[in-house]
Amino acid sequence: MNDNNLITGLIHSTESCGTVDGPGIRFVVFTQGCPLRCLYCHNPDCRHIENGKKITVGELIEEIEKYHSYFNYSGGGVTVTGGEPLMQPEFVKAIFQECHKKGIHTALDTSGYVQLNQAKEVLESADLVLLDIKSYDPEIYRRVTSVSLQPTLDFANYLAEIDKPTWIRFVLVPNLTDPDHNVQGLAEFVAGLKNVEKVEVLPFHKMGEYKWEQLGYDYQLKNTQPPSPELIAKVSEIFKRNGLNVQ
Repeated sequence: MNDNNLITGLIHSTESCGTVDGPGIRFVVFTQGCPLRCLYCHNPDCRHIENGKKITVGELIEEIEKYHSYFNYSGGGVTVTGGEPLMQPEFVKAIFQECHKKGIHTALDTSGYVQLNQAKEVLESADLVLLDIKSYDPEIYRRVTSVSLQPTLDFANYLAEIDKPTWIRFVLVPNLTDPDHNVQGLAEFVAGLKNVEKVEVLPFHKMGEYKWEQLGYDYQLKNTQPPSPELIAKVSEIFKRNGLNVQ
């Protein structure tokens, strides 16, 4: 067993046959700990890193290998999400390096709210980055996440600089992230990044609301409905008009 396999991290859970976090069928690792406090978070139980389950990279890889034939058949692989995976850069880097030794595709799902220097070595071993940009208007971004937008923009620009294949994810929340100037600003910014393969417009949902209640957190979007098909189409069209591939 090499040194990578002995590295430990804190995770919330895993999902063995995910189909929404990157191409193909994917083994998804949910890391514990997140610096953002998104109003619509469906994993609020991932917030505090100390609540995670300790696991070694070796134990994870042993589990991941069971699904190798699914990855090969579907063009899938492993996605590390959270929480915010880049709170545990050594752990994530080791997972990706071990996956590469076995020919398994790797994807990192991140908010980009990180110190760039901490992320660079992880990105070397990530085949794809799923970058969640919650908003482009800094005030809306802070309202949604409780943190500053600038680190995420810096992260996005770095991904473009190193030409890392990237999918941008934008959660569409009626009366929160849907103002035209917010969507247009994001579309123009992303259109300037030549490494972006596509944009995913993700409709807001309330699947995590029960977790907020169980944890005693104040869920401020309880009266917000999912976006209408018309609003999704309108927002998607803004991205498309800027030359972006939209899903």
